[in-house]
Amino acid sequence: MCSIFGIFGLQPGDDLQALRRQSLDLSQRQRHRGPDWSGVYLDDGAILVHERLAIVDPAGGSQPLLSEDGRLALAVNGEIYNHRALKGELAQPYAFQTASDCEVINALYLEGDGLGDEPASFLNRLNGIFAFALWDKAQGRAIIARDPIGVCPLYWGHDREGRLRVASEMKSLVDECADVAQFPPGHWYDTATGTLTRYYERPWRDYAAVEGVDVSAQELREAFEAAVHRQLMTDVPYGVLLSGGLDSSLVAAVAARYARHRIEDGDRTEAWWPRLHSFAIGLKGSPDLAAAKVAAEALGTVHHGFEYTFEEGLDALPEVIRHIETYDVTTIRASTPMFLLARRIKAMGVKMVLSGEGSDEVFGGYLYFHKAPNAREFHEELIRKLDALNNYDCLRANKSMMAWGVEPRVPFLDREFLDVAMRMDASHKMVRKGGDGPQRMEKGVLRQAFDGYLPQQILWRQKEQFSDGVGYGWIDGLKAQAEAQVSDRELAAADKRFPVNPPQTKEAYFYRSIFERFYPTPAAAETVPGGKSIACSSPAAIAWDASFATMADPSGRAVAGVHESAHAL
Repeated sequence: MCSIFGIFGLQPGDDLQALRRQSLDLSQRQRHRGPDWSGVYLDDGAILVHERLAIVDPAGGSQPLLSEDGRLALAVNGEIYNHRALKGELAQPYAFQTASDCEVINALYLEGDGLGDEPASFLNRLNGIFAFALWDKAQGRAIIARDPIGVCPLYWGHDREGRLRVASEMKSLVDECADVAQFPPGHWYDTATGTLTRYYERPWRDYAAVEGVDVSAQELREAFEAAVHRQLMTDVPYGVLLSGGLDSSLVAAVAARYARHRIEDGDRTEAWWPRLHSFAIGLKGSPDLAAAKVAAEALGTVHHGFEYTFEEGLDALPEVIRHIETYDVTTIRASTPMFLLARRIKAMGVKMVLSGEGSDEVFGGYLYFHKAPNAREFHEELIRKLDALNNYDCLRANKSMMAWGVEPRVPFLDREFLDVAMRMDASHKMVRKGGDGPQRMEKGVLRQAFDGYLPQQILWRQKEQFSDGVGYGWIDGLKAQAEAQVSDRELAAADKRFPVNPPQTKEAYFYRSIFERFYPTPAAAETVPGGKSIACSSPAAIAWDASFATMADPSGRAVAGVHESAHAL
């Protein structure tokens, strides 16, 4: 994973060398994402800058990736897991210039262009995480696209001369683009027509398409194992994030089965780092550190559990907010320990980690899902949560890890796995309490599918949101710090200072004040969604329980009667 920066719509009379220099300076703001190499492409219509984190083909594969005839220039932030299969399916020969997994995008574009197809036809063939800008010099046309869920960040806007600019992070655009905004996941944009098109549409988004559908435990398990195996594609040392919760532990359990070997051109070869390393972080005595140790011992990973102090986390807050580019309370709470963990991982020479993000959105793992009134509303909330992941957990995992040049991969959001897990009727994912059938806790269908893979106390551990699991003192301390920093009078006048999404709590006001220091424009504030939440719910799900309206807080401990340590927050 890397960073991209581009300017399109250059006109005669533009000072190309000045724009090139400016592009390099602006791209440097996101060089933490790609510290290994920088590449620049310039012609009279476009500028592309790429900051590379070398994961696949580290000796080659530098970007922008040019076609043999120089017609195409491509800058990609991401990984294409099925690139070898796609190369084998090409209907016409393409002269690959590198061994990069991303270069197949150039080949697919030319193949589709020759057939008169629009880019959506090949975008739906990509299984990966990506945000890219492809410049077709012959047509004077740029294609910009983002992966289906928005695992990779992407922003766009226009400068004062009307030129289109794109970048992996907002910090490279906010000073030049008054209209900076997030590029929507699952979409592509054509500069030739000015059209933004959604390419990612799945039948399972509609509950009617999944109602009554069952998916066997074997099919679910095999689909997830295949997703993890695909995402082990790497030529550098890697590891797994292991909080000791169900999701990260399942990722680690499956990865451990494949860790000793990697696939290269269809052949099994000895891995560069045959022992799987796992990483966890928390305050002293945190639930996650204890659980992660149990899971690691059972799986046989080389485990590294790191402690941080509340003061270290508090000191990091400004840098965390600058990197993750949000003022969302839940995201900041969880991003800070992840940011600190990424720094430790980087220091150990690891460049890629597998993570458990996305499971709760696919299986309804957040504790407020216990309150879902029926399968239809449960499923519709899953869709809302998946659609919002690019603003929350994907944003957190990507930006807090990439702040230190560590690439996170998310097997639960693998495109092929989603098509299996999301076509299941949500009635099989719901929590059952008494009545017909066995009692089942959240994500019961996933736990049952992997029975025997983990110790029972890990397999059936209650959902613990990351910002809770690192130690309950973390959230409690942040709330106390905000109480000391923000007066009642300031909070009462929050809508005057912050007319866009005015903060509703002192903790939210505290974070918003830091965000404003780095990103003071209204457009920057509008890139962050608003709305109340209970334990990471969407605003719509607050209607599920009357108590949610008065006790809304992102912490899982806010769900009284469900969380074992629930209390008023």
